[in-house]
Amino acid sequence: MRRRAGGDRLSFIPPLMPTLVEKPPEGDGWIHEVKFDGYRSQIIIDAEAVRIFTRRGLDWSSKYRDLIEPAKGLNVQSAIIDGEIIVLNDAGLSDFGELRKAITRRQHDLYFVAFDLLHLNGHDLRDMPLEDRREILAEMIPEGGRIQFSQALPGDAKAIFHLVDKAGLEGMVSKRKDSKYRSGPSTNWLKAKCYSIDEYELLGVEREAGKPVFALMAERGTGRYVGSAFITLNREMRERLWQRVQDHAGTAPKGMKRPATQWVKPGLIGRVKHLRGDEDLRHASLQDFREEGT
Repeated sequence: MRRRAGGDRLSFIPPLMPTLVEKPPEGDGWIHEVKFDGYRSQIIIDAEAVRIFTRRGLDWSSKYRDLIEPAKGLNVQSAIIDGEIIVLNDAGLSDFGELRKAITRRQHDLYFVAFDLLHLNGHDLRDMPLEDRREILAEMIPEGGRIQFSQALPGDAKAIFHLVDKAGLEGMVSKRKDSKYRSGPSTNWLKAKCYSIDEYELLGVEREAGKPVFALMAERGTGRYVGSAFITLNREMRERLWQRVQDHAGTAPKGMKRPATQWVKPGLIGRVKHLRGDEDLRHASLQDFREEGT
């Protein structure tokens, strides 16, 4: 790999963070990409070394050592590349649950998906239009390697989102074609996430005067608290749920202190609709419930 003359060391650039929206934007002024389910990361190549940073600017080069060599193979003097580190499951989809295991035990399964180029060979590219930055980036990255380019998805936004949802992907990111790169939250990039429905163990129901009623949920098998779900059941089902909660009254799990919560014994399972791709529940609602074994 050619080294940058002068030996200047490049610094981490805080990433641009997309805004979460309910549905992707329409129109010709946007490009749409898959939202990968991994760790947002930044590859920095300069005269000193190749380093890989986390979204918060931590140097995790040692954890991603098997991606360092492919980055050294890029034909550049210096670069800062924005992207996502992922691992794929048997279906070929990015799998966040397997990512932590891969980092510690299966480095050879890691990929870096590049989607933006902030610096190249001594030049700051952040004021260039996104389309131009991505065109340069695509030419830099050889096909079939551990570092891959995030291709734009063809078609209109509504159809793309439908296909992304049906494929079981986390969602999509839409970016203004002419936008500059600015660190921090931005509406130039919009992320639309898909929903999943999964079953969790019901820990209790939180009822506080003047506030919505929430079901507190835990991961099945481990009992790990994963968050709350807004109870959207009809009146009859809400009454039936509250009766079951009273019949199964229990005590608070160790370490949990929520005075307005009626805790329940293990055995009630809730079906929860929630945003796909997060470890804990987000934008979640309880759709139904049953007793274990029924």
